[in-house]
Amino acid sequence: MSGVRGGGRLSDGSRLSDGGLNGGRRSDDGGASGGGSVAGAVERVLSHERVVVGIAMAALAFAAWAYVWSGAGTGMPARDMTAFALFPHLQPEPMPGMAMSSFGWTAAIAMWWVMMVAMMTPSAAPLVLLYARVLHHHRGDASHAQALASSMYVVGGYLTAWLGFSIAAAALERLLEPAGLTSPMMLWSKSAPLSAAVLLAAGLYQLSPLKAACLRQCRGPAQFLTRYWRPGRLGAFAIGLRHGAWCVGCCWMLMALLFVGGLMNLAWIAALALLVLIEKVAPAGALVGKAAGVVLLGWAVATIAA
Repeated sequence: MSGVRGGGRLSDGSRLSDGGLNGGRRSDDGGASGGGSVAGAVERVLSHERVVVGIAMAALAFAAWAYVWSGAGTGMPARDMTAFALFPHLQPEPMPGMAMSSFGWTAAIAMWWVMMVAMMTPSAAPLVLLYARVLHHHRGDASHAQALASSMYVVGGYLTAWLGFSIAAAALERLLEPAGLTSPMMLWSKSAPLSAAVLLAAGLYQLSPLKAACLRQCRGPAQFLTRYWRPGRLGAFAIGLRHGAWCVGCCWMLMALLFVGGLMNLAWIAALALLVLIEKVAPAGALVGKAAGVVLLGWAVATIAA
């Protein structure tokens, strides 16, 4: 595949935009041969790369949400660790003196990573689907199956970036709980200063130029592909990894809010996932993010005063 040239144009001169490809699309020359053969049926399915990629990403997110709902290996269902509370540190321990069953380092990383897969996969969909459409347009350079596989490499690279974040978050979690700053049972903050500090840091970061720069990369998949296109499967992985790194830079402080509200608090997890999705895909997403920053600053003040 010859790649994407500067200025948002592909090698054949058609333009690449956030909404897709303008200009001629090549006819589907990869259709099924042999009519009703199994191979032909598979080829017809694979010819709709974007649909297949979208279904695969939806299935991945659903499976991750199901695992989170089950408790992500904590030994308790997430619904039992969910509370609709603005100040979780004021909530009484449901069973004082009790803690979760032994939760190892690997399990903690897995818990965080699955949460990130559940929360972040939907917001990565615009880039991955646009990548699949580019390959669909240049079908002569790759079979349907190869195009689908390359799209999954983009997803793999994206989630690898969030694996790095998950390792760091799990390490921080293992420092906070022995210090008595988080609940061993509910996995939320027990400290007003800790909660206020995280809320304040998240609010300030939401209003920072670095946040804005990272969010621009996440909100412009066409411009991102134009600038960072790499051919082949390793190139696809590199595209996903780079995009994931920008998204980690955009959302890491929002994810840190889970230390305040509870790592398995479904209300907080769903609210943060929705905020991230709005920031990245809604027309006024950047303004919503700044408004959220102001709310977080006020929330930090209220936490100290509570």
